[in-house]
Amino acid sequence: MAERPDTDELLIEEVAVDDEDASLGILAVATINRPDKLNALNQQVYSAIKQTCAWVESEDRVRLLIFRGAEPNPPPEGKRAKPKSFVAGADISEFLGKGSDDIRKSFANNAWEAIWNLSKPSIAMIDGFALGGGLEVALSCDIRISSVDSRFATPEINLGLIPGGGGTQRLARLVGYGKAIEMVMSGEMVGAEEAVALGLVNHVCQSSELEETTMKLARNIASKSAHTLKVAKQVVRSSLERPLNEGVALEAEAFAELFDSEDKEIGVKAFLEREKAVWKNR
Repeated sequence: MAERPDTDELLIEEVAVDDEDASLGILAVATINRPDKLNALNQQVYSAIKQTCAWVESEDRVRLLIFRGAEPNPPPEGKRAKPKSFVAGADISEFLGKGSDDIRKSFANNAWEAIWNLSKPSIAMIDGFALGGGLEVALSCDIRISSVDSRFATPEINLGLIPGGGGTQRLARLVGYGKAIEMVMSGEMVGAEEAVALGLVNHVCQSSELEETTMKLARNIASKSAHTLKVAKQVVRSSLERPLNEGVALEAEAFAELFDSEDKEIGVKAFLEREKAVWKNR
């Protein structure tokens, strides 16, 4: 079993799915914690994200992973407070002096793919800036919930670069080619209301309601059969990579195979008897 990471740059809180039923497991809430840098991604954070994903994958108690950014620290007297940020991109200071060989090595095992490849559900809880690599963290999650104050962009073009953590691919699949290429080529920000209209985020709410909204959905998802959630994620994800006819065939086979699972019997009986399902695969 992978060890839970212990680092100042990424803090993990374990939250019960149900305070009255410990058997339902926990939600892992991972806070990217560099508020003085707007939670920008550096090598320590990349490493911690990968370790977190390995721990979540190996720990049966963890049902779902949530990413969030740390709140800004109180400003020094007479200074303006820093804005809220989910993750305001990569730490650009680490780009200095790097060549293509250095970058290729870092992408051989990167944090965005570690999130994307999780078999368990993941949610990005976004309050503030989600820019560049930070937007790519959100895009690597299954679901994105945003405050009305959030802003989204791929500003790498202003550095003479393009998104490198899957941003061009996942963004285009969510919002379509036209809007994706506009965002990548202009670097301009998209507000939360436009983001939800585009399908970039699933839900938008007031900042004061963000945690409650996220936790309500997270607990709902986490209360389902762990095995069925894993199958559902695999099959829906396959729609991004397969022709329609292959995807429909895959879905039908996965649906049929679930009829051999204990949780199908539990779920059907609970429905017919108007009782709450107590899943075997929790």
